[in-house]
Amino acid sequence: MKFSVEIEVMPRKELLDPQGKTVTVGLHNVGFTSIDNVRVGKCITYQTTAATEQDALKEADEASRKLLANLVMESYSIKVTPIS
Repeated sequence: MKFSVEIEVMPRKELLDPQGKTVTVGLHNVGFTSIDNVRVGKCITYQTTAATEQDALKEADEASRKLLANLVMESYSIKVTPIS
């Protein structure tokens, strides 16, 4: 069965996010003064073939732990959707 996988990787909330701070300042400079506390992360999407949705989730979790997220500085969330 085919699945679409989306992994969102974000800086841990307890850590500073210099890129988010830079984006916040830039937004303020161009007039978006109501926007604050911007956090910048990354979104990784891919398609995979797995026997079950649980297997696709397990694969995505392992890929995130081994390569896609730096667990010291980042957290991640996974969304798996069957493809018809």
